[in-house]
Amino acid sequence: MDKNFCTLLNQVRKLGPLVHHITNYVTVNDCANITLAIGARPVMADSPDEAAEFASIASSLVVNIGTLNERTISSMISAGKAANMKKTPVILDPVGVGASKFRNDTVKRLIAEIDLCVLRGNISEIKFIAGLSSETRGVDASDSDILGTDNAGKIAKDLAHTLGCVVVISGAVDVISDGNKTAYIENGHPTLGSITGTGCMCSSLIGSFCGISGTDPFYAAASAMLCMGVAGELSYEKAELLGNGSFRVAIHDFISRMDAQTLERLGKYYEA
Repeated sequence: MDKNFCTLLNQVRKLGPLVHHITNYVTVNDCANITLAIGARPVMADSPDEAAEFASIASSLVVNIGTLNERTISSMISAGKAANMKKTPVILDPVGVGASKFRNDTVKRLIAEIDLCVLRGNISEIKFIAGLSSETRGVDASDSDILGTDNAGKIAKDLAHTLGCVVVISGAVDVISDGNKTAYIENGHPTLGSITGTGCMCSSLIGSFCGISGTDPFYAAASAMLCMGVAGELSYEKAELLGNGSFRVAIHDFISRMDAQTLERLGKYYEA
């Protein structure tokens, strides 16, 4: 496995980048705590009166539309533009896009007005943004949209070319593409889909790794997804007989204790 992942993890622990979130109120606590667990520092400032100011001093900006409303849209736009002015990485998590006109129009506006560094979503969300036929089950991926890794890789690669950013499709096999390189991560466990917020936490982890100055966003995104996948496997081993609540806590535990040796031993990463 590429040693770059281990180096990036050590840098996040050492430098503690400030990750500004404009996220949703369902998973905001998990996003803050997973950011702390990986070694970064979260701030959750979503008021239009200060969002741009925080984005100007942050190491990265994570925009998540899970509980979308008019007030936070204004904050997302102003913070995104402020981040672009500072060349600060912007990560977009288009939760539930395709489910309503309001979400669809908002995502189109965010993509049009903000230069993204990373776009992370499930297969249904990414297919919708790519202009492909997709179905939605609220904020979850539709079973009918799930594709083989080759097809998912092509969608990610083509959309990365179109948008000029890294595209991450999270699922049973995570796909990451910057339009040139495409990678697959085969870590994780189905139980990750049984608790709320694991996708949102992935976006926070991506923001944490992208917050290291000079980092290739492709490897930053891959590092984040690798950490979550490995943590998911370890959490299931620990909490299999205890249930979802213990599994959720175990994710935070294993992310907080993630190290280079664990990634080297358990990581299942390959580039096409």
